[in-house]
Amino acid sequence: MSLSLRPLTETDWPDWMRLNAEAFGSAVLPHRAELYLGVTEFGRSLGAFDGGRLVGVTAVCGLTMTVPGGPIPVAGVTAVGVLPSHRRRGVLSTLMRRQLDDLRDGGEAVAALYASESAIYGRFGYGRAADNFFFDIPRHGGAFTGDAPVDPALRLRLVDPAEGRPVFEKVFEGVLESRPGLYARTPGRWNGVLSDHEADQGGAGPLRAVIAEDDHSPRGYALFRIKADATPHDLPDGELRLKEIFGLDPAAYALLWRHVLDRDLVARVRAAHRPVDDPLIHLLAEPRRLNAGWTDDLWVRLVDVGRALTARRYSAPVEVVIEVEDPFCPWNARRWRLSAGPSGARCVPADGPADLTLPVTLLGAAYLGGRALAAPLAAGVVRETREGAVRELSTAMSWDPAPWAGLGF
Repeated sequence: MSLSLRPLTETDWPDWMRLNAEAFGSAVLPHRAELYLGVTEFGRSLGAFDGGRLVGVTAVCGLTMTVPGGPIPVAGVTAVGVLPSHRRRGVLSTLMRRQLDDLRDGGEAVAALYASESAIYGRFGYGRAADNFFFDIPRHGGAFTGDAPVDPALRLRLVDPAEGRPVFEKVFEGVLESRPGLYARTPGRWNGVLSDHEADQGGAGPLRAVIAEDDHSPRGYALFRIKADATPHDLPDGELRLKEIFGLDPAAYALLWRHVLDRDLVARVRAAHRPVDDPLIHLLAEPRRLNAGWTDDLWVRLVDVGRALTARRYSAPVEVVIEVEDPFCPWNARRWRLSAGPSGARCVPADGPADLTLPVTLLGAAYLGGRALAAPLAAGVVRETREGAVRELSTAMSWDPAPWAGLGF
């Protein structure tokens, strides 16, 4: 097999969608294809061709993502797929190799993705940088603690989601820089969030929205669907499926959750893609009633270690020499001196002995501040030459709140 690579164009779109359907095992519905088209940057796509046939794809969407200290440009890697007929023939490795070379030349020092299969991307240098919870809360388990915040100035307003969009956008802008992993939403992204085609509903009815506001401005919103149901004895057995919920302050956040948990005829609330430090954990009187499950969220790859570590901020001063192992991007595989603290950072190539050695996957996993390095040290994946160096670096890279994007790209 002789592969050729080139960026895709709109004329390749039908073949791209057919490849996507084969690679992921499900048809791309026309309205979804239109939404994808609205966020696709063809100039940053890459197709692999066997002869004249498209057999593999990867793409990048340029994101402005919050990292510890503020927003930076991040390459959002997406639409990665290979035809089942061409598995294990080097197609994906070829695409990933070219994409990372292009990113290095193009300027983004950090790449991020959502992994359809978590075993795939470690070999290309991506580390699991953020996690999320999913909740299944029975109605009888939704009581709050007595010290949950309350603001009498707040009120709720039910709105049509399409009409409420300007409010949602304003609230989201207000929370965007509060949590590593959140990224700015283009109009195309908002179109996807608010899409209400029958296929989006999944049998749970139309998208619903509620806004928390005072006399001056909106302070939060929630988006959800309700699947109406009843038991054989005609008892309410509906299910509320939360899509997203954001509040600009604790009282607004608590009030929105109170509304979601108190909807009539609803027996349970299911909330996917929640941050692992969701404040709701501390609002419920019985946190066990969350019935929380755990899975991965963002995976992060440091394309350029020096620029990536310089671009973020640190929770504590640190002066350390790191030996980075990176067989897939050899320009990173060397020793780096990180001099950093809350006010800024500098990371440059270094000579002399290293204080610790670690794979680039673990630097990516720790980059957003949510992954400590003590456990990898205990596992022998991180090796420490100077005692205490791993603790110093881990403390400096830690950040509150925990990283989370909450919206796939």
